[in-house]
Amino acid sequence: MNIELTGHYGYRRITKSVLPSIGMVLITSIYSIVDGFFVANFAGKSGFAAINLTFPVIMMIGSLGLMIGTGGSALVAKFKGEGYPQKANRVFTMLVQFGMALGVALGIVLAIFAPTVARWLGADEPMMDECVTYIRLSMIGMPGFVLQCAFQSFYMAAERPQLGTLMSVVAGVVNIVLDAILVWGLGMGVTGAAIATAAGCLIGGLFPVYYFASRSNRGTLHIMPTRIIWPYIWKSCSNGLSEYVGNIAMNIVTICYNLQLMRFLGEDGVSAYGVLMYLAFTFAAVFIGYNIGITPIIGYHYGAKNIDELRSLLRKSLAIIGLTGVIMTLSAELFAGPLAKVFVGHDEALTKLTIGAMRYYMLAFLICGWNMFVSALFTGLNNGIVSAAAAFTRTLVFELSCVWLLPALIGIDGIWISWPVAELLSLLLCIFLLWRFAPHLLKQNIQFH
Repeated sequence: MNIELTGHYGYRRITKSVLPSIGMVLITSIYSIVDGFFVANFAGKSGFAAINLTFPVIMMIGSLGLMIGTGGSALVAKFKGEGYPQKANRVFTMLVQFGMALGVALGIVLAIFAPTVARWLGADEPMMDECVTYIRLSMIGMPGFVLQCAFQSFYMAAERPQLGTLMSVVAGVVNIVLDAILVWGLGMGVTGAAIATAAGCLIGGLFPVYYFASRSNRGTLHIMPTRIIWPYIWKSCSNGLSEYVGNIAMNIVTICYNLQLMRFLGEDGVSAYGVLMYLAFTFAAVFIGYNIGITPIIGYHYGAKNIDELRSLLRKSLAIIGLTGVIMTLSAELFAGPLAKVFVGHDEALTKLTIGAMRYYMLAFLICGWNMFVSALFTGLNNGIVSAAAAFTRTLVFELSCVWLLPALIGIDGIWISWPVAELLSLLLCIFLLWRFAPHLLKQNIQFH
C-alpha cells in the first residue's frame, strides 16, 4: 500500500506515514548493537572497545548517504509538488549514481589508511589489530551502506515506505544470523562481526537499486537513463548538509568522548560509553525515522505552497516528539540496570559505572527530539543553510564545548551531563531560528515566501 504525500495530515495520518521510516531506521540501528552484543559477550572487552572506537569513522562515511537522501528527497518531493514528475525521477537517478560512486571511492581510501585512522582514534597496541580488521572488512559493504542511508529518505519520496521497512528487516536478519554463526558459533570475534555488518549493508543498499530500476517498481520514483547534472547534485547535498554535519559532528563528539574517557577511566570508560551510545542511537532512531518520513511531506507542501498544512505539520510534530521524548527518558531511567547488564553484566564494576552514567546522559531525550526536528523542518523547506547551522551548532559547538569544559570543572560526571546541557542550549537556538527564518509558520497573515 502506497502512502501519498498529498492532502491533509492529522495525528493519525502522520503516525501512519512515519512509522515505516521509524521501523526502518530502528532495524538499521540494530546492526551495530548486535555486533556490540555478540563481541562484548563472546569476544571480550578489548574487541568491544575496538568496535566502539572505530564505528564513528564508519558512520561518518555512511552519513554521506543520509545527506544525499535527505536533501535529495526534499528536492525530489518539491519537484513532484510543483508538478514535474519526470524531473524528479532524473534527479533521483543522478543521486543514486553519485552515492554508489562515493561509497566505492571512500571505502577504498579508508581501507588503505585503516592503521593511521585507528591510531588517530586513540587505539592502543592491544586494540590496534582488531580496529584495523573491523575497518577494512566493513569497507566491503560501504557502497551498500551509503546507498542504504540514502534510500531511507527516498522510500518516502517514492511513497513506498513499507518497502524500506521490509528491506531493513531482511538486511537486519542477515546481520544477526551471521553474527550468531561467525562470532558466537565459530569464535571469529571482530572479524565475524565486520563480515556480518558488511553483508547486511550490501543487501540493504544494492537490492533497492535493482527494484527502482525494474518494471515491478510500483512507486512514484524510477531509476532511468540520465546524465549527471552537477547543480542538482550540489543542491541536494547542500540541502541535506544539516544531516551530514549533524552526523559528522556527532561522530567527532563521540571520538572526543572516547579520548576523554580513555584519559579519565581507560578502557572501561569507552566500554560504558559504548553501551550509552547503543541505547541512545536506538532511541534517536525514532526521531531520525520520524524526520526521514516527515521531510518529504514538508517538501511536497512547500512546493505546493500550502502554508496552512505546513503550520499544522509543525504543531503536530512538536507535540508528538515531545510526548515521545518523555516516554524515552522515563524508560531509560527506570530500566538503566537491566539495559546495562545486557552488554556488561559480566563485569560488576563496569555495570555500576554504566548505570550511573546512563541516568545523567539519557536526560537529553527530553529535549533532543525537538532540536533534531527543527533541523529537518528547514531541510524540508529547502533551506539547507539554516538546517546545517542548527545541526552544526547543536553538536560540534555546544556538545563539543561541554565535553571538554565540564569534566575540567566538575570531574567525570561532567562527561555524562555534557549532552543534556548541550541540548538545552540548542533548544534556545532552535527557538530563535524558527522565529527568525520561519515566521510564516509561527504567525498567521504572513505571506508565504
